[in-house]
Amino acid sequence: MFSLTIFLAPKLNIYVLGKKLAQSGKRQMHIGFDDTDSTKQGCTTYVAALLIEELEKLGVTFLDYPSLVRLNPNVPWKTRGNGALCLRIEYPQELEAKIKETTEDLVEAHSDIDWKGTDPGIVFLCSNEIPQEITAFAKKAETTVVTLKEALKLICKFHAEAFGYNTQRGIIGALAAIGETFNEDYTFEAIAYRTPENLGTKRRVNEESIFQMDHALKPYTFNNVDSETGRVVITPRGPDPILFGIRGETPETVKKALALVKPLEPVERWVIFRSNQGTDMHLSHIKTLSEAQPYSSIVAKATVSRQPEIVPVRHVIFAVKDQTAEVDCAAFEPTGELRKIARQLVVGDEIQVYGAARKPHADKPLTVNLEKINVLKLAEQTQKQNPVCPNCGRRLKSMGKNQGFRCEKCKTKFKDLQKTAVAQERSLKTGLYVTSTRSQRHLTKPLRRYGLEKHGKPTEKLVAEWHSDASV
Repeated sequence: MFSLTIFLAPKLNIYVLGKKLAQSGKRQMHIGFDDTDSTKQGCTTYVAALLIEELEKLGVTFLDYPSLVRLNPNVPWKTRGNGALCLRIEYPQELEAKIKETTEDLVEAHSDIDWKGTDPGIVFLCSNEIPQEITAFAKKAETTVVTLKEALKLICKFHAEAFGYNTQRGIIGALAAIGETFNEDYTFEAIAYRTPENLGTKRRVNEESIFQMDHALKPYTFNNVDSETGRVVITPRGPDPILFGIRGETPETVKKALALVKPLEPVERWVIFRSNQGTDMHLSHIKTLSEAQPYSSIVAKATVSRQPEIVPVRHVIFAVKDQTAEVDCAAFEPTGELRKIARQLVVGDEIQVYGAARKPHADKPLTVNLEKINVLKLAEQTQKQNPVCPNCGRRLKSMGKNQGFRCEKCKTKFKDLQKTAVAQERSLKTGLYVTSTRSQRHLTKPLRRYGLEKHGKPTEKLVAEWHSDASV
């Protein structure tokens, strides 16, 4: 049996669900938390960095790198990066109450709880294994919409504990972070944080060192710079405490990258995270366009059914269809090269579209906001030309609408000849095209990662000094 207790406090609702298990010796706990930040301050990964240090002081052992799990980027209520965190630890039974108290106090102290739309959640799961139902819940949270009711049902079933603030929506992400075990693919990110006195100011990092790092470590780091614009993309622009974050294939690589980048302001602390970033985990392959659901990200084969057109602000819109439905596709201006590729499509091209399905409106069908286009087969494109002279082979000239053609060389006139369709060579080639680095979502797999995917449950040991509260 489980118990349910609800505590009410100003601006705070706490749900406690679960059964206290009397057990001596070492135990394993998974601590998930989400939605501590707002548009004006805070960062959930920073809360994780602080909590790691506090838990180490208590004497816990970390079983893995902290998990940074990006959830479905299409839900209307998503946070800035829509990332949830999980810490996996081993600890003596007598520390359990102190671990939970420390976590709750730190999350509450560093969450922007008073900001509308900030709804932190914490979940504690004491278990050596993650139940398959919770893993399935995590996959669902990465690809579609899940509800708090679904999360609470699983929390009750597996005797976990959940604390929620305001609307408690953060409990969803907290449970999903616990459930993501990275059995399919994963990457790493080393994040360096700013000192308090520099928050809100322009980030200062030697940009040349970033380009040098990117060149030295490619293809094993990714999304450091935007090659189309020459812009650095590892430094965020918001008010959060992140100075820069470097994504890569191994913890050793991102730690090496961290040493190659030269910050021009103090670094307060840094942490290496295991993540689903750059893995395409948000994409669902569907067999027909009629299966596309709003707020999901899809991969679907279809045929171009309406010629691309440019709409205001240089966005490109076209339509695709299959035997079940027709939908619009949009390549927005920031997608860069992808927008240029979309402009070259013609009716009849067979393609695979990757992107977010946007809810249809009264005057607009369901629209796929494109992240990638895989050109599978090009339709033949023809251009009508005047016929050639049967006598001398020279291209004829028209004498006017419905008046036939005349050869300027031999002066012969032809009343019955028609223009002929001539196949044109197309500059567009088959293959996969991805949106520009500057507009890629956290989960979008860049071209640099293709062929480097990982498979199976992570087994590597933690590197020495995978986090630090000292200057880099």
